[in-house]
Amino acid sequence: MPTPTTDKITQAAMETIYLCKFRVSMDGEWLCLRELDDISLTPDPEPTHEDPNYLMANERMNLMNMAKLSIKGLIESALNLGRTLDSDYAPLQQFFVVMEHCLKHGLKAKKTFLGQNKSFWGPLELVEKLVPEAAEITASVKDLPGLKTPVGRGRAWLRLALMQKKLSEYMKALINRKDLLSEFYEPNALMMEEEGAIIAGLLVGLNVIDANFCMKGEDLDSQVGVIDFSMYLKDGNSTKGSEGDGQITAILDQKNYVEELNRHLSATVNNLQAKVDALEKSNTKLTEELAVANNRIITLQEEMERVKEESSYILESNRKVTKDRTADGHALTEARKQLKEETQLRLDVEKELEVQIGMRQEMELAMKMLEKDVCEKQDALVALRQQLDDLRALKHELSFKLQSSDMGVKQKSELNSRLEEKTNQMAATIKQLEQRLRQAEKDRQLAQQDNRLFKQEFGDKINSLQLEVEELSRQR
Repeated sequence: MPTPTTDKITQAAMETIYLCKFRVSMDGEWLCLRELDDISLTPDPEPTHEDPNYLMANERMNLMNMAKLSIKGLIESALNLGRTLDSDYAPLQQFFVVMEHCLKHGLKAKKTFLGQNKSFWGPLELVEKLVPEAAEITASVKDLPGLKTPVGRGRAWLRLALMQKKLSEYMKALINRKDLLSEFYEPNALMMEEEGAIIAGLLVGLNVIDANFCMKGEDLDSQVGVIDFSMYLKDGNSTKGSEGDGQITAILDQKNYVEELNRHLSATVNNLQAKVDALEKSNTKLTEELAVANNRIITLQEEMERVKEESSYILESNRKVTKDRTADGHALTEARKQLKEETQLRLDVEKELEVQIGMRQEMELAMKMLEKDVCEKQDALVALRQQLDDLRALKHELSFKLQSSDMGVKQKSELNSRLEEKTNQMAATIKQLEQRLRQAEKDRQLAQQDNRLFKQEFGDKINSLQLEVEELSRQR
């Protein structure tokens, strides 16, 4: 005869969904919970011992299917939303909750003074040793003042990695080092099995999402990570026909192909941008060299002013000697001696002038080399423009393929709209590259104009100095 306590236990079990007694399966875009027939809601007189490996495998499969649905729903909703996501976006919150459950699956408990503790922050700290780029976000997480627990640091790390669009790369690098993960996970944990590699591959699709989080005022330590199944649940008896599944599979295959092609285009654009940055650095170096040349010109002008002052002093001395020449023979001897010294000084000035002329020739040679370098940079810019034209042609071809797809299928129409948005983003990026190329061309023209001004000014100064020396010679 059932007791009141037994009735309460049975009623509570009927009102609660335990994932360990259900199998999570995929039905199109929905999550189905299929009840296992061998589970009874009445308490057994003796506890049954199930195979732990089977339970762990079932949990891994459930978490993998949840990750698939979460990632797919997040990508589709984010692209339809068309703006940068923040921490209040519900699908994004559920994605982090699912990732947290995946990282906690099969995690070994570490003994501390306060008892046993399970935290996935330890494995995430290993990423900076495997991928040097992750050291920046690890340091940022450690510097956040509001984080006091390892769980909060792990949640902050996941958010920063998603903002950096490197979450898939970091997870792949971590999963490939199972020798290091064995210190933190059980052998049959999700991160140690092939389901972890599948989830890491699915994370590549999140690179198309732009997210922005402000974690200074967010309490990541005390958040409760509970998966909201209401966003994915559907009646397990409602299934679609084979024809609809085939169309969805074809559309998904085409979507994956277009995303891969867009990734290649993004890599090409990044390479072009790196080349443009290199050209900008080269132009900056040329500007610095031109500034050094201008400083040298100023120094030469100062030396020329000093020579002019000395020449005026010599002329004044010659006038005084001419006036005192008729005074007496001693004064005449002194005047001759001074004239000899002044003649020697004149020879020294002429030698200095020859040295300055030689330096001018060297400067002209350096300017010719600079002009040659600018011409080479211009050829590189022409090659970059050709590559940009190729990218435009490839973009037009991609747009034509997208427009030729079947407009009768709703999912394919949504895919076309997303691809057009990506194409517009690519066009905006190409326009930015063209603007930077035009700016580099303007900088090159300014450098050539400065070179011409330098030649004109320096040549005028040398000619004026030669005229003054000739006038001095005629006066003597």
